[in-house]
Amino acid sequence: MAFSSCLSCDPLTFPQNLKHPSLFSPHKKLSNVVSFASTKNHEQLTVSPSEQEVIDILRTENDETAVLDAFNWALKQPSFEPSLSVFEEMLRKLGEVGSVDSIRGVLDDMKRSSCKVAEDTFFILIESFAKFGLYDEAVCVLFIMEEEFGVKPGTYSYNFLLNVLVDANKLKLVEDVHSLMSSKGVKQDVSTFNILIKALCKAHQMRPAVLMMEDMVTHGLVPDEKTYTTLMHGYIEEGNLNGALRIKEQMVSAQCQQTNITVNTLIHGYCKVGQVSEALNYVQKMSKDGFYPDRFTFNTLVNGLCKSGHVKHALELLDVMVHEGFDPDVYTYNTVVSGLCKLGKVEDAKDILNQMLERDVSPNTITYNTIISGLCKENQVEAASELALSLTSKGISPDVCTFNSLIQGLCLSSKFESALQVFDEMRTKGCQPDEFTYNMLINWYCSKGKLDSALKLLKEMESSNCPRNVITG
Repeated sequence: MAFSSCLSCDPLTFPQNLKHPSLFSPHKKLSNVVSFASTKNHEQLTVSPSEQEVIDILRTENDETAVLDAFNWALKQPSFEPSLSVFEEMLRKLGEVGSVDSIRGVLDDMKRSSCKVAEDTFFILIESFAKFGLYDEAVCVLFIMEEEFGVKPGTYSYNFLLNVLVDANKLKLVEDVHSLMSSKGVKQDVSTFNILIKALCKAHQMRPAVLMMEDMVTHGLVPDEKTYTTLMHGYIEEGNLNGALRIKEQMVSAQCQQTNITVNTLIHGYCKVGQVSEALNYVQKMSKDGFYPDRFTFNTLVNGLCKSGHVKHALELLDVMVHEGFDPDVYTYNTVVSGLCKLGKVEDAKDILNQMLERDVSPNTITYNTIISGLCKENQVEAASELALSLTSKGISPDVCTFNSLIQGLCLSSKFESALQVFDEMRTKGCQPDEFTYNMLINWYCSKGKLDSALKLLKEMESSNCPRNVITG
C-alpha cells in the first residue's frame, strides 16, 4: 500500500524547488544564531597540529567566527590535511549555531579534499536543518549527497530523514520523501514501515496504519515489536484501549517477542483511560511471566494513581519506587504535588518539594506554580508570595501562571491593592497578562461598582490583543 494513498492525498511529484541549488541562497543565515565572544584557542596548538588536537579545539568553540578561524588556521599549516572527522566536527559546530552560509563553505572544502565522505556524514546536516525548522533544506540534503558527492542515499539515509520529518509532523514532506525513495528503487525495510506507520498514527489514520502493517508481508518483511507498539500507542492516543489490546493479541498470535516496552505501553494505555486498577492487575499478571517493573512503569503508575485521585496509594508506590532504586522524574513529582494540592495538603506537597531537592531532581516552574496556587487557595498568600519571590534566585523565571496564582490569592484575600502591585510587576518583568489575569481584576472592579476602572482595564485588554472569553463578553 502506497503511503500517499494512506494519507488520502493525490500523489505529487517531488517538488522541483527542493533541489539543492536553492538550499544555500545568498546571505541565508538564521536570525537566532548563538553568538559568544570569539576566542583564539587555536593559538595554543603546535605548528603541526594533529587531527585530534584540531577536533578538541573546535569542540571548545561556541562562536562561528572562532570555529572558522581555528579551522582556517589549521588549513594553513603545512602538514595538516583535514580528515572526515574534522569536517564532520565543523559541520556539527556550525549546525549548532545555524550558520548555513559557512556550512556551504565547508561542503565545498570537503569536495576539494581527498577524504572519502560517508553516508552518515550528511545526517549531521539533516539534524542541523531540522533543529532550526528548515525541513525543506533537510530534504535537499539527499540531492547534495548524490549530485555533489556521489554518495547514493540508501535505506538508512531515507529512514533517518523520514523519522526526523515524522517527529516534526511534516507529513506532506514525509509523503514526498517516501515517493522519492520508491521512485529511486531504494529498498524499504521494517524501520521504513515503522516510521510510516508512526506518521499515519500521528495523522489519526489508524485503519490505514494497520493495513500498512499487514502489507509488510508482501515486501517480505515481518512486523517487529516496534511495529506493534507504535500501533498500540496510536490507538491509546485516540483513547481506544480496546484497539491497542487487539493489536497486542495480534502480536501474541504472531509470536513476536515482547519486552518491557510492550508492557509499559499498555500500562500507559490503562492509566490514560483512567483504568488504574486494571493497570496494576496487568502488572501483577505480567510479573508472573517474568516482567520486572522499570522506571517508566513506576512513573506511569504513580501518575495514573494521582490523576485518578488515589494520591495516598501514589505516595506508597513512590516510596517503593525509590526503595527499588528508581529515581522519579520531575514530571512524576509534579503529578504528586498537584494531587496533594488538589486535596488541600499543601504542606505535604512542600515535603515532596524538599524530597525532590534532596534527590537532586530540579523542580521546574510547574512544580513551584502548583505549590504557589495551592498556598493561595489555602489562604496562605504571604507564604505563596515569599515562594514566588525566591524563584529568581533558584534560576526560574515566574510565568503568567505564577502571577495569576498570586493575583487570584490576593483578590480572594481582599488585598486588591497588593494584587494590582503584582499586576504592575508582571508587566514590568515582560510577562504578558492573559485573559484570566484581566478577568480577575475586571471582576473585582465590577463587584465593587468601579465600572470606570473595569472599562479602562477592558480597553487595555483589547489593545494588547488579549482574547475575550465568556466572562469578559
